[in-house]
Amino acid sequence: MGLLPFVDEHVVVVDGGVEELWQRLLVKVGQALSTGGGARYARVVGAVPRESGGVRPLGVGSEFPGFRVARLVPGRELALEGRHRFSSYSLVFRVEELAGGRCRLRAETRAVFPGAAGRVYRALVIGSGGHAFAMRRMMAGYRQP
Repeated sequence: MGLLPFVDEHVVVVDGGVEELWQRLLVKVGQALSTGGGARYARVVGAVPRESGGVRPLGVGSEFPGFRVARLVPGRELALEGRHRFSSYSLVFRVEELAGGRCRLRAETRAVFPGAAGRVYRALVIGSGGHAFAMRRMMAGYRQP
């Protein structure tokens, strides 16, 4: 998909090792992207991919409504991408080991919002703070096992 324009980045420091966080990340991302609400939303906006599929457990080629795993470097990086009528986007999770048995999880969002409809969509999702709220909530969930 190439490098898209930066939208935001959210960071959380987690007590525990990289391997523990990595396993939680794979499970929680899979669960979060498999909700019925997400599938309905993906249909409404015309997201690609439209359905879940691909490899399991989570790996390159795994698909969920609105997202597919584009890159996976075990213990380090999980890159998701997708597109719909109003945007092409990526969400990249990076895990970094810190001292003292802790690690840092970063989630970087990049997206392009073409045309007038894309600008309206960006205002509704990004400008309203809805995306940032959802990301902060999701990232906070990684602090607890």
